[in-house]
Amino acid sequence: MDEKGLLQLKQDIDEAKNSVNQLKGQQTALLKQLKDEWGCSSIEEAEKRIKKMQKEIETLDASIETGLEELEESQNNKNIRLEEVMEENKKAYAKHLKNNGKDNW
Repeated sequence: MDEKGLLQLKQDIDEAKNSVNQLKGQQTALLKQLKDEWGCSSIEEAEKRIKKMQKEIETLDASIETGLEELEESQNNKNIRLEEVMEENKKAYAKHLKNNGKDNW
């Protein structure tokens, strides 16, 4: 290999070292951010936390779904009871009109 080739190789090696150092700096910054924002000191710890949070989300989703179903059922029961009361009132009003006329209500 001639001198020009060796210089090019040295330049390539230096650029690769700079890239590695830059990537290590980014990795360090991201790990610090992971620690500061999520309290995780490693990627493995973060992955465990993610799995735990996913399970919590699934539990909350199921709880919300159950609550919505119960709320809907309760609302349906109230609507049915309201319809029954309205029907009873209509009958009572009709009976009153029949017995007493419009003016005596």
